[in-house]
Amino acid sequence: MRAVNCFAAMAVMIVSVSAAAQDEFSLSWTRKPVDGRITGVISAGPDNVSEAMGYIERGRYHSPSGKVYARKSSVTRAANLMIGAQESMREVKQVIAFSSEEMVKDGPESALSNWFIDALMESVSEISGRKVDIGFTNFGGIRVDMPKGDVLLDDILSMFPFRNNLCYLELRGRDVRVILEQMASTGWQVIGGVRCVSSRDGRLLSAEVDGKPLDDERVYGVATVSFLLDGGDGYSIARNSLRLDIFPQVIIDAMLPYVKSLTEAGRNIEYSKDGRVVIVD
Repeated sequence: MRAVNCFAAMAVMIVSVSAAAQDEFSLSWTRKPVDGRITGVISAGPDNVSEAMGYIERGRYHSPSGKVYARKSSVTRAANLMIGAQESMREVKQVIAFSSEEMVKDGPESALSNWFIDALMESVSEISGRKVDIGFTNFGGIRVDMPKGDVLLDDILSMFPFRNNLCYLELRGRDVRVILEQMASTGWQVIGGVRCVSSRDGRLLSAEVDGKPLDDERVYGVATVSFLLDGGDGYSIARNSLRLDIFPQVIIDAMLPYVKSLTEAGRNIEYSKDGRVVIVD
């Protein structure tokens, strides 16, 4: 999401605003590298705008490459717009954490998705005051990958832009099994607290919670997001729930404090795959 020239920065701002409505409609986007060699523009931090993006003087744009553009050129107009926006973007450019490695979203499980759902489960447990055994969310809720190195506030805001509420449910094991069977047959989503084995032809072969086989009669505490309660991505996780609590907190309200708490504790962001989803022939 980090811009490498003025036009890329504009695209980042538009996409981040538009992405906030996952609960109303579905959308997607792709990131494309932008060639900044012509003007020498790079992504600006909060305190190096002139050095990174150039400056406007007497109506002309002075680029980092040394080239000066005429007052009414399209480059000058774009530069004027984006340089003027940098002060309002100062807060989101602050470094809030450090990631030991790049983490890329990938199914059926990835370090990034595992990190996300495990943190979400912990947050829902704290908010609800109840034990959370299992967590479900969707890969589509993670919009960008985790960069290696400095992590900006913008990285986390862009990673989790959707205003989906955190939820706590109680489901019998047989209803949890239906959800897992759907994932095994249609494509795994993000899961936590449960270890599953499925076949390549879409059958759920086994599921374990706390090292024990999923019990159809046991009641499990489940953390999820409101998007998946009734139809989001084809899932209706709230169906047959014995209890459903929908909290005012949304995803970023869980993830941003979690990231900041790692930094305060002197810890980097790091996670790994652990075999919670295994697909066999």
